[in-house]
Amino acid sequence: MIDEHPLVARGSLGAVGYDDEGVQCGQWDIIKNGILVNYQTIRDQAAILGLSASQGCCYADNWKSVQFQRMPNVSLQPGSTALAIKDMIKNVEKGLYMFGRNSYSIDQQRYNFQFSSQLCYEIKNGEITGMVKDAAYQSNTQEFWNACSAICDKNDYRLNGSFFDGKGQPGQVSAVSHGCSTTRFNGINIINTAKKI
Repeated sequence: MIDEHPLVARGSLGAVGYDDEGVQCGQWDIIKNGILVNYQTIRDQAAILGLSASQGCCYADNWKSVQFQRMPNVSLQPGSTALAIKDMIKNVEKGLYMFGRNSYSIDQQRYNFQFSSQLCYEIKNGEITGMVKDAAYQSNTQEFWNACSAICDKNDYRLNGSFFDGKGQPGQVSAVSHGCSTTRFNGINIINTAKKI
């Protein structure tokens, strides 16, 4: 998982050259080989951690708002081994192939969550058999990422995002992009009944 430099993520929703403290934005690993290795920091947080500079994560939604630590573009790196979607799903006996985010619910600690998707297809015996509706999944952050078993390569990578990442009191809204290739998670709890369309 990486935070992306705007020049790497051209066209992303969070593309800026400098944050609101005047720090040049960069790219760095947050998680590497399953281990938390860094943070999204502003200047005072960087000093606490003993870093020589922040990662340029200080933003406000306009000139009269208070700037504070915000998430820039955060992406999941594509797999390093060649893997296409058809090869990822060929051994799935029963599953769902979900695209995008629709409704969602997440707690204040960003730990427990549930999401539904914009599009959803049923997978049976390694093949996509048709579109379904009313499917949602539920997990917590640790269980979810520990269930990640495969990720497609860079040929499947795409950049999506949201215009409405809300934080702060009073609230501020920020735009941010997230990139990834198709990713497989095993044993995730499906909480709605997926019905064929």
